Amino acid sequence: MKPIKIVAIYAFISLSFFSCKKKFDVDKLSIDETKSETFYERFPEFAPFEEEMNELYEKHQNHFIWYDNDGRVDFAEVLFNRANQIKAEGIASNLPYRNRIGEIFDLDEKKKPETDNDMLISAMYFFYTKNVLEGLDPDKSKQTGWYLPREKSSYVDYLDQLIKDPDLIKKDESEMIGQYYNLRKGLQRYREIEKKGGWGIITWPSGKKSLKPGDNDPAIAQIRRRLAAVGDLSTDSKSTVFDGELKSALAKFQQRNGQTPANAVTPELVKEMNVSVADRIKTVVVNMERCRWIDPDILDSKELVAVNIPSYRLVYFRDGKPALESNVVVGKELNKTVVFSGKMSYLVFSPYWNIPPSIIKKEIKPGIDADAGYLEKHNMEWNNGQVRQKPGENNSLGLVKFMFPNTNNIYLHDTPAKSLFGRDERALSHGCVRVEKARDLAIKILDNDKNWSPEKIDEAMHAGKERQYALKRKIPVYIAYFTARADENGNISFYNDIYQRDNRLAHLLYNE
Repeated sequence: MKPIKIVAIYAFISLSFFSCKKKFDVDKLSIDETKSETFYERFPEFAPFEEEMNELYEKHQNHFIWYDNDGRVDFAEVLFNRANQIKAEGIASNLPYRNRIGEIFDLDEKKKPETDNDMLISAMYFFYTKNVLEGLDPDKSKQTGWYLPREKSSYVDYLDQLIKDPDLIKKDESEMIGQYYNLRKGLQRYREIEKKGGWGIITWPSGKKSLKPGDNDPAIAQIRRRLAAVGDLSTDSKSTVFDGELKSALAKFQQRNGQTPANAVTPELVKEMNVSVADRIKTVVVNMERCRWIDPDILDSKELVAVNIPSYRLVYFRDGKPALESNVVVGKELNKTVVFSGKMSYLVFSPYWNIPPSIIKKEIKPGIDADAGYLEKHNMEWNNGQVRQKPGENNSLGLVKFMFPNTNNIYLHDTPAKSLFGRDERALSHGCVRVEKARDLAIKILDNDKNWSPEKIDEAMHAGKERQYALKRKIPVYIAYFTARADENGNISFYNDIYQRDNRLAHLLYNE
């Protein structure tokens, strides 16, 4: 079994399931069948775990799981403490029957084990692992537009392995998905802000189109309070004057959230700043859930191309470290870029653009009807009943494309429309991902290939003749959807939910 992707049980190090002092012979004790049959009637919130519970106890011949010959194992109490603090993991649900389970740990652990107590701890284990480690059922995650592969873990087997080899839980957080832990730090910070009353509302001054340096207005003091709450402004002077300190703090806020710093405050910026801390907390929780869905194999990839749709950003990782970062353009609302993964297997220099039938119907044919010279003007031609755009500087795919065959017909490519990368909102394509630093990405991918040099790549890109090149190794490509990310200090960046997926996931998590 693969290591669990988010080892939230990392605090269990050095715990043991075994003892040399015998108080009773637990091997001769079995679960009371009469009580076990009625367990889910008395504790219905644990009914979803019945199948796994049955599997667990069958594997142990209906013996007690959480008691050894010296009483209740230490592992159980640590698990109870973790489950009691499950809110820190961004889980909306509380531990069911918390008071009843708490009574178990108030008892003398040398007491003879009871069926209800053992089954309640087992159910608590499955509640914790299902929520913190696994997350939503894969079918539900697909309802939110997430088609990246998800690891299927058996938590029955995992517990069994822990019993046999407690060293399996000796994992360093750095081996896991770091973004989850960063968001968890950010969640704690934002909950502290909420406890202090949040950051209030900024009231936009009537009749104003913008607020600029030198302006004096009560709204400026409100903006200061907002920026100071999250640390973009070190101290809140409460001044109503738009000074240089405020300008720097605004630039920090905008850069952190993927925006181009402006010299003025607009109503649109204030609208974003007025999003409540409670809603921001929900966004963090939603993205912590998405972290649970990431296949741990991604961490072992020697190379990886990762695209995050909401931040309009691509990162090419090599040996776990960013080797290249680039702005991207993604699909607009009507042509959403799909969340999925593939294996980049070849590059195409000076590509043809084989125009999809939907675009031919909606755009090309109306253009031909209006202008007989439409195809020639756009460097296009008919090819086997379809239309394609010939290679060249003005080809819509630019001078190179990066192919990872998939049923969605999505790939990465260059573009002649470089000005689009200067926009903050870049959901503008028909679904494929346009890469600002396409040439640099090609050079970086091929820099260890003796067949290529930057000069040869430039020559192939400007040859005006299509050329494919198969990579010597396939590179994983992950296209994901995260509307929040955090650095190692818990400073959170928020991105626009361009495909309106956060609320749908929040409804599932909060059972709204």
